Amino acid sequence: MTKFRKATQQIHLWLGLVTGLIVFIVSITGCLFVFQKEISDLVHKKTFFVQPPAQKTQLPFSYLLSQASTALGKDKAINYTVTYKDPGRAWEFMTYKAGDPKALTYFGSLAHYESIFVNPYDGKITGHYDYKYDFFNIIKYLHWGLLLNPDYGQYIVGYSTLIFVFMLITGIILWWPKKWSKTNIKKSFTIKWGASFKRLNYDLHNVPGFYTMFITLILALSGLVYALPWFQKTVYVIAARTFEQPEIKYEVSTPAPFTGKPLDRIFIESQKLFKETDRIAVSPPLSEEAAVFVTGIRGKEVYYDFDVLQFDQYSAKLLNRRNYDEMNAGEKLSAMNYDIHVGAILGLPGKILALIGGLVAASLPISGLMIWLGRKKKNKKQK
Repeated sequence: MTKFRKATQQIHLWLGLVTGLIVFIVSITGCLFVFQKEISDLVHKKTFFVQPPAQKTQLPFSYLLSQASTALGKDKAINYTVTYKDPGRAWEFMTYKAGDPKALTYFGSLAHYESIFVNPYDGKITGHYDYKYDFFNIIKYLHWGLLLNPDYGQYIVGYSTLIFVFMLITGIILWWPKKWSKTNIKKSFTIKWGASFKRLNYDLHNVPGFYTMFITLILALSGLVYALPWFQKTVYVIAARTFEQPEIKYEVSTPAPFTGKPLDRIFIESQKLFKETDRIAVSPPLSEEAAVFVTGIRGKEVYYDFDVLQFDQYSAKLLNRRNYDEMNAGEKLSAMNYDIHVGAILGLPGKILALIGGLVAASLPISGLMIWLGRKKKNKKQK
């Protein structure tokens, strides 16, 4: 064994021992989260879906908002709403508030995170959903920061993932056949299922790791975009070919007397402008000068293809429109990052690939640990 290969093996080993548990947790929770939408829609069918009447006439947006506000109570302001083009979907009215910024865990750092689902045709509440204690949301935050306060949990996960990326590279170096003979090629590319446990475990560490290398690398790198701000900025600069970060323009509403219900006028105008969108998300103003943000999302299963409108909350005048097509390459890549990370960018096949990549990534620390323990036991016997 050359000095370089031996050094690579030691680096691969010790980095794996240090980060193995975190990589396993992050990978297995990622696998659980891939199909969360499909599973949630099935489990909470009565909450998320409604039976539309023949006329399909929706009640005014402001009335549905007031119904949701009443159900939540005065102490929980609605921050975000999601309406659907699909006539069979209930509309979601969400409230979110951060907790103690110095809290140790996710549960303390989040005051509340709830949604009321409303039938848009009769205004009846179809369900009250508490995301704070929802299984998939807990899985998401375990994946995101080990259920710790994001101020340090996300960095623990982020730098562990960065080490994992480095380990993927060292793993390929160690996998690479010394000679490309027929025998070595067969050993490197196939699993010997009838071999001893030791050999089988070795093959299960190397061969699937090689075949899923590209998938796991994409999953890891897209995860780093969320976990490490400096990495996100680097990806943006490379894609956008500029060091200038995009400036988000926040319009200001001009306080003035108004007649009627501006939110209803805003929503109706948004529906006209967003005829081809699958979802329309409205962020009600939380201050006297804030504009009303309305986002039109085109894809049914993805989030990246969207346009954003800003309206004056008093006059319902359109103040600004930012289309997805107007974004530079860096902004578009950033918008795509979630859909890339969960595989949704490629639809069902992409999600299946993400699941397979996550399962292999979760298995690597286990099979790697077994290889190390086997070698340690062998060395003791030789002594």
